[in-house]
Amino acid sequence: MGTTPEIPAPIPAPIPAPTPALASSTTALSGADYARETGALLARIEAAADRWLQEDVIDIDTARTGGLLELSFPDGSKIIVNTQPPLQEVWLAARAGGFHYRWSGGAWRDTRDGSEFLAALSQHASAQAGRPLRF
Repeated sequence: MGTTPEIPAPIPAPIPAPTPALASSTTALSGADYARETGALLARIEAAADRWLQEDVIDIDTARTGGLLELSFPDGSKIIVNTQPPLQEVWLAARAGGFHYRWSGGAWRDTRDGSEFLAALSQHASAQAGRPLRF
C-alpha cells in the first residue's frame, strides 16, 4: 500500500489589528465648548467658500440656518453640514453618503473609520466641484 503524501495546512492570512472604537477615545465637550467648536467649524467652511468666490476659483453658494450649513455647487449638487448638539456630533451629507463625526483628540473624527472631518469634506467637495478644494 502506498502512503499518501502529507499536504501542508494552508497558512492563515494575518488578522488585521482591530481599529479602536472611537467612542472609547472621544472627549466629551461641555455645551459651551461644543457650541464654540462647531461655530468655528461652520465659520471656517463659509470663509473658504467666500474666499474661493473672491479669488474666482469656484462659486459655491452657502446658506446657514442655526447649526445647518448648506453648500450648493455649480452642478446643482449639495453638501449639508449639520450640528447635532444632543449627540455632540457633526453630520456631513454629500453625494457619496452620510457621515457622523465626534470630537476626539482635538478634531472632528468619523465615528466609523476615524477620518478627520475637514479632510473628508475637502474630498467630497472636490469630487462634487470637479476640481481640488481644501478646507
